[in-house]
Amino acid sequence: MTQTKILLDETEIPKQWYNIVADFENPPAPPLGPDCKPISPDALAAIFPMALIEQEVSSQRWIDIPDEVRDIYSMWRPSPLVRAHRLEKALGTPAKIYYKYEGVSPAGSHKPNTALAQAYYNREAGIKRLTTETGAGQWGSSLALVGQMFGIEVRVYMVKVSYGQKPFRRSMMQTWGAEVFASPTDMTEAGRKILAEDPDSPGSLGIAISEAIEEAASRDDTNYSLGSVLNHVLLHQTVIGLEAKKQFAKVGDYPDMIFAPCGGGSNFGGVAFPFFADRAAGKDVRLVAVEPASCPTLTRGHYAYDFGDTIGMTPLMLQYTLGHDFVPPSIHAGGLRYHGDSCLVSQLYHEGQIEAVAVPQIATFEAGVTFARSEGIIPAPESNHAVRAVIDEALRCKESAEEKTLFFNLSGHGHFDMASYDKYFAGELVDYEYPEAEIERALHNLPQVAAG
Repeated sequence: MTQTKILLDETEIPKQWYNIVADFENPPAPPLGPDCKPISPDALAAIFPMALIEQEVSSQRWIDIPDEVRDIYSMWRPSPLVRAHRLEKALGTPAKIYYKYEGVSPAGSHKPNTALAQAYYNREAGIKRLTTETGAGQWGSSLALVGQMFGIEVRVYMVKVSYGQKPFRRSMMQTWGAEVFASPTDMTEAGRKILAEDPDSPGSLGIAISEAIEEAASRDDTNYSLGSVLNHVLLHQTVIGLEAKKQFAKVGDYPDMIFAPCGGGSNFGGVAFPFFADRAAGKDVRLVAVEPASCPTLTRGHYAYDFGDTIGMTPLMLQYTLGHDFVPPSIHAGGLRYHGDSCLVSQLYHEGQIEAVAVPQIATFEAGVTFARSEGIIPAPESNHAVRAVIDEALRCKESAEEKTLFFNLSGHGHFDMASYDKYFAGELVDYEYPEAEIERALHNLPQVAAG
């Protein structure tokens, strides 16, 4: 019998995170302040503990994982690498398909990998409260989970459309002790400004980030925690790819192509970055970020300095962006509805080191159902984007008779997203192809900074 699950022992949980910056040919562009000059790391101290700031700007290849963090990781790590034999058979493809299943965490996704680390460093710095944003609710529930572990109060600004679409994610956060509010709220200046302009605003991750940062910056006992985009967040997620490399070695295999959903970048960075180290050393491996056609940041955005939030409270960062005031359609993959992308992911794409594809909403749910009916796991809508891209590539291999090894990150389960599946089965989902005119309009408001 061919092996299905490739497992590691708890003693094989990585002891260090991998920092991709060490293998960049060109150093990352610095974040800029309101005067368009590079900011010092100290400028971030109002909302982040110094340990995370040091990780954010580090170029050191390996960064030690604290023992206490590794101990708690063992609640769900190492996560299994699975050979998708049944999906291969259903597709009739000669390709081998593997997936790393991050839905085994208590919160049901990959997000606790960084939530745990961020809560640990904040507790060590004496912080008692954290504010954050969440789209689909996977990040908010993850921070609520670990906040409870470390005795930290958590307040979550949840994108309003997701607040309505995913009530059980909200229930999870409240079960773990977090406060949850539908963003935009009337509790912050940022929220009130948005509501004055559009009382029916569905919200966006950019708006929720503005609200969370505003509150954190106004209170000495409160810091801000982010679930994606920033360098230290992607650093923590590299436990996924580091484990996967060990697991592939156990079965004497190696991926030709790696796929992951990409909204802010933590999912893609977590699985792909450790393999980039091999690529930088000459290994032939293709790394593919998969995004929604309705929020096509990499595939249709501009590479420019922009804010990470809607109001303009963050430093300016060089990234692929659709414009900080871009409000994406209310698709069901709430975790991918973000106007920008990680600076590290953006730089890799700009330099041609990684690839990106955009897929439409209905096709992603079709792929998720195909996966569920062969492999049993119902994927989250975000994860369905990677499933779609992998199935498309496997079918191309069927046409060409290529025996490629395909690998993707199944970043979370969809147990709290069944209302979205209901809409798919009822034929109520629609595909959004975001109009070029709207993208151009949002990009018109980009800060005037010469990139590079």
